[in-house]
Amino acid sequence: MKESELERILVRRVRAAGGRAVKWTAPGEAGVPDRIVLLPDGRIAFVEMKAPGGRLAPLQVRWARILQEMGHRHYTIDSREAIDRFVQEELPE
Repeated sequence: MKESELERILVRRVRAAGGRAVKWTAPGEAGVPDRIVLLPDGRIAFVEMKAPGGRLAPLQVRWARILQEMGHRHYTIDSREAIDRFVQEELPE
């Protein structure tokens, strides 16, 4: 499955649960995660999308570490199962 297909699934699942998965572009800041996920009750998570088996580039690893050190949740999603885990952790029913 392509990264773009997984990204569409994530966006739909988050929206169905009352959140938004907004595409993040940050000119001058290479490596930022693909999506900022705005969740109910003022929660935020950051998601880097990858094709199945894909790995984070060094700048993406750096950004993941920065965000986590600041107390934010960061996910790397490369499968439907990873989307399911994200939804269970962040959007419990």
